[in-house]
Amino acid sequence: MLRLISTSALAFGLAATTFAPAAMAATSEDSAKVTKSAAAATAGEIKPPVAAKRPHSYTVHGITVEDPYDWLYDKSYPTVDDKDVLDHLKAENAYFEAKMEGQKALTEALFKEMRARIKEDDSTVPQKDGDYLYWSEFEEGAQYRKHYRKPVAGGERELLIDENAMAEGHEYFSLGAASVSQNGRFLAYSTDTTGGERYTARIKDLQTGELLPDVIENLRGGLVWVANDTALVYGPSTEEWRTLEAKLHVIGTPTASDVTLYKEEDQSFGVGSGLSAQEDWLIISTGDNETSEVRLVPAANPTAKPILVKARQKGVEYGVDIRDGELWVWTNDDHINFRLAKAKLETPGDWQTVIAGSDEFYLTGFELFKDFYVTEGRLNGLDQIQLRSYADAGKITPITFPEASYTAGLSNNPEYDVNTLRLSYQSMVTPGTVYDYDIKTAKLTTLKTQEIPSGYDPGLYTTERLTIQARDGTMVPVSLLMRKDRAEILKKAGIKGPGPLHLYAYGAYGYAIPPGFSTSRLSLVDRGFAYAIAHIRGGDDLGRRWYLQGKLFERMNTFNDFVDAGRGLIAKGYTAEGMVTASGGSAGGELMGAVINQDPAQYGAVVAHVPFVDVVNTMLNEKLPLTPGEWQEWGNPITDKAAFAYMLSYSPYDQAVAKAYPPMLVTAGLNDPRVTYWEPAKWVAKLREVKTDDNLLLLKTNMGAGHGGQSGRWNSLKETAEEFAFILWQMGMAPKSEGK
Repeated sequence: MLRLISTSALAFGLAATTFAPAAMAATSEDSAKVTKSAAAATAGEIKPPVAAKRPHSYTVHGITVEDPYDWLYDKSYPTVDDKDVLDHLKAENAYFEAKMEGQKALTEALFKEMRARIKEDDSTVPQKDGDYLYWSEFEEGAQYRKHYRKPVAGGERELLIDENAMAEGHEYFSLGAASVSQNGRFLAYSTDTTGGERYTARIKDLQTGELLPDVIENLRGGLVWVANDTALVYGPSTEEWRTLEAKLHVIGTPTASDVTLYKEEDQSFGVGSGLSAQEDWLIISTGDNETSEVRLVPAANPTAKPILVKARQKGVEYGVDIRDGELWVWTNDDHINFRLAKAKLETPGDWQTVIAGSDEFYLTGFELFKDFYVTEGRLNGLDQIQLRSYADAGKITPITFPEASYTAGLSNNPEYDVNTLRLSYQSMVTPGTVYDYDIKTAKLTTLKTQEIPSGYDPGLYTTERLTIQARDGTMVPVSLLMRKDRAEILKKAGIKGPGPLHLYAYGAYGYAIPPGFSTSRLSLVDRGFAYAIAHIRGGDDLGRRWYLQGKLFERMNTFNDFVDAGRGLIAKGYTAEGMVTASGGSAGGELMGAVINQDPAQYGAVVAHVPFVDVVNTMLNEKLPLTPGEWQEWGNPITDKAAFAYMLSYSPYDQAVAKAYPPMLVTAGLNDPRVTYWEPAKWVAKLREVKTDDNLLLLKTNMGAGHGGQSGRWNSLKETAEEFAFILWQMGMAPKSEGK
């Protein structure tokens, strides 16, 4: 199997940037009257920036929409150099810094508390891949990982990548793809130092330690070794951040001579490549959020004529792997929850069912090994891992776990011929655990459990899985974490009533939010919060239909589920109106914008990370990075009047009106290609104009990062501490709080 070094993303966090007083120029006469230097003003003196309103409107399908904050969209994007725009963002950052000044002690205390739960000199469990064991480590105090390998036969460890050294001198750093050649000699890796998600790839000769002269600029996605380790397959990025090609780079040749193996003409599709289980086939996939198409090429001869598995059919998704010349296909062609099928390579589109689709079991994927294969899926929303026999389709060995609510799955299993499987497991009360599962004995061996240096007693906590009825009668699952002594904690803190509850969700793209473990959230729970994850429609927590019921013309279900989940938790006595805090990022940030428009009184504080809130304008602008590929998720307002009207009816920016809103913290990233910086900036500007309350509204734009906020584990953690400080402050739970 393809030798990949794990480059797991760090925790999602707020963006952090400070600015010198000299940089605090106002964007207009209006904002100049109300913006002061953060250094000179106290939190009580400084007033929020007021963005200028400049006449702008557009008409689509006979409907005219006024958009006076359109000027915050720098039309030279992705270059952002408009002085008025930059000055306004800096003024907002200055306001943020001034208002949060009084919470610095709390932020620092939370940060130290959170950091004390993290083992600083931590490492992953080594995994065998060919002749080597591979792993990564954090050194004490370090922001980033070091990646190592060591010969299985014995010998010294070898440093492959030092992310800390690569990150030196950069405000932001991300290691993207990292792939060792099959012969073990070369390492191809890619890095991003802006947060703009345009990666640069280099190749390291692991025998000499030298970098080869080859440099591949402006790519996204993986790096796949082919042609007996003489070439790499990669996906270049277009100016709009779209990956529409699979290209072949022969080591030692100019990138200008790289060969296009496949080019996608549909701008809404994206192209990706990988190797089959036995590493003998290159699999080139293209698709959008609802349609797939796959081609196969011999890995040893990647320029050979590709085999088209089956021509695209709108609404049909499929993925493939190959074992001993036989094609395996995972597809939703005849059942919404997917089936598993086989086909001959000579007739790759003739799919014969191996596992039929099921209304109860949601098949989310499969992995082939030499003597068995594994299916993964969910039953009643809980993860399932099943070993299956090639010879006997009816022979199924489920891997069982002790808790009633958990998340589990296959971890890194790079080899084809194995007698153990590496698994990952956690729950809301059980820290992340790495297991090896013995195929012959069916026994789990614990290799590592997440260490919490400051101490953690799972017996202090309780977790529940509830179902709450939404307004249309649908039962929505909610995972809940609390201290068993919550009542005593609240009483000691002088909080009467049921206490605060933090509610989190995402609800888009069929991405399920698992009931997993988090050390950071303990900083809320240990202070008397209940912490809840609402498994709302738009995710695929309860199957593919659950996802479909939260997209396109059913998008409102997502927002209603979240509001109703909160109201249900209030009705059950877990919290009270105005005591619910909420957070979400990206599409989950859109969720935050929609629910505060619908039911603002429910929430005591809301945090919206890089929120997708200017929905209509973004979906109308096909020049933006992801817009064409998003039409299958949200609808195409350019061609569809009904889609335009429906989108307009819930778009948080367009639906912000004169009413009282809860206290809010909003974040953005200047280099973010997914949710562009002007969406949260415009939304906050409009909210400042229309809201009728005096509650705090803060916008913080990270001027040197992108969608995920600051890079580096401590930078990210500091921003989480800042977020929690805001929540505690606004809920009246901060020491010596100045109030809202």
